[in-house]
Order: sequence, then C-alpha cells, then structure tokens
Amino acid sequence: MLNVIDPRPAACKICGRASPLFGVVDFHKSCIEAQGKCLNVSGKPIYYRRCDACGFLFTEAFDDWSPEALLKYIYNDDYVLVDPDYVVVRPTNNAGVVAKAFEGARAELSILDYGGGSGLFARLLVERGFRAATYDPFSAFSARPQGPFELITCFEVMEHAPFPNKIVADMNGMLAAEGVILFSTLTQPANFAELGLRWWYVAPRNGHVSLYSQRGLTILFEKHGMQIVSFSEVFHMAFRKVPAFAAHLVPSIEAAPSQGLAVPAG
Repeated sequence: MLNVIDPRPAACKICGRASPLFGVVDFHKSCIEAQGKCLNVSGKPIYYRRCDACGFLFTEAFDDWSPEALLKYIYNDDYVLVDPDYVVVRPTNNAGVVAKAFEGARAELSILDYGGGSGLFARLLVERGFRAATYDPFSAFSARPQGPFELITCFEVMEHAPFPNKIVADMNGMLAAEGVILFSTLTQPANFAELGLRWWYVAPRNGHVSLYSQRGLTILFEKHGMQIVSFSEVFHMAFRKVPAFAAHLVPSIEAAPSQGLAVPAG
C-alpha cells in the first residue's frame, strides 16, 4: 500500500521548490516515544522529504491512501495508544481556553471545529453558551457544514493533512469575511537540523505526515490571502484582517504576543 519512493527531489507541497529525501523512519514511530515508550518495529519504511527553501517536512507515503485505508491502519481502535489525550484531555483544555478568549463575543460567534473528532470540544462550548459545530470526515460528523463561520478552530489537524493547500483552502472557503482560523500544530524547533527525524513529533503512526517550519506556515497561508500570528511554537491564528472580536489577542501584528493564548501541544 505504500508508494515507491523516487530518490530524486520532489516539488514542495507548499512552495513548489526542490525537496530532496531527508530520511526514513519506521511506520510505528509515534509520539509516545517522547515518554520513553516505543511500539514494536513494523518493518515498513516511511521516507520524509524536506524543502530546501521553506523547510517544510513531509512524506508522500500516504498520499494515495483511501479513507478506508487510513481508518484501518492509522485512525483505528489502537490510535488511542499513541495519542491518549485526544479523547478527553485535549478537547477539554482547548474548549476552556477558547471560551475564555472569546467570552465577550459569545453571542455573535458561529464556531466550527474543523477535524473535531468525537465533537466533544464543540459540545463543551455549546454548554458554555456558544454556537459551535463539528466537521471531521473521519467521524460521525462527516457531513459538510453550512458556513460561513466567524471562528474556525483546527487543533492538531494540520500535521495530519497530506496536502496542506487543500485543507487551508477548504477552511478558507467556510470562513466569514471577517473571521479567524485558530489552529495548533507544533513547528520545527530551533535545533531541528540536529534532531532530524529523531524529533518526537515526526510520527507516522500518529498520522503526522506534514511537519511545518514557521516559514512554511507563513508561505502556506499567504498563498490563500491570509497572514498568521503565532502565540507560541504550537498555537497560531490566521486571518485576512483581524476582526474586532479577536483584536485583543493581537494588539500589534508586528510584535505579536507570545502569551496571548496558551494551548498545550498534542
């Protein structure tokens, strides 16, 4: 089921520049290795490429997989073993942060949680008086929602997208003219050149197929007419123009606050 790898450089999925092979890991490399735990070696090699220009790191191994194959081999019943926080801890924490950040705009916001899994995040916001819905093609919430939405949240989803331009275009198409996309994905650390594919976030068993540099993220959203501000190495906001309901998070675009929002990485 895995693609045959061409050793020649491929076009970067973000900027189109040359992306040579960077390295290879076993399919069972997962995020729980950061906790000193390892799955048994699968014997299936997963090759990653890194763009010479924007630093985007990606694998083509799953580009042609069907949704059924992804559900069978990655997003199956064992997925909780490699990401135990995705069930309750992460959506609960994220809902608390978002509710606090946008409390003053509760009545005016229509929120879409893009890639929201079980829908817990949206349910918790509804309990707090917000209007929120869930969209996730790999869950019971696979029906495409009616927009537009003033706030689209996308937590720990971007790294799972084999084609970054498609997911940004999809969200952008559902976003209100004055809206924001609030998303989390861990960007490559300053010492990534030293770590290489030993970095814990390189995790094909978790479905991490796209690992972004800060420059790569900026270029990606610029291609869709948006700019981003990063509150930390994991938490970011994209917008065409900062709307009034989010202005308190970005008092200065040129000097974005690192403490504006704080959501833990998955």
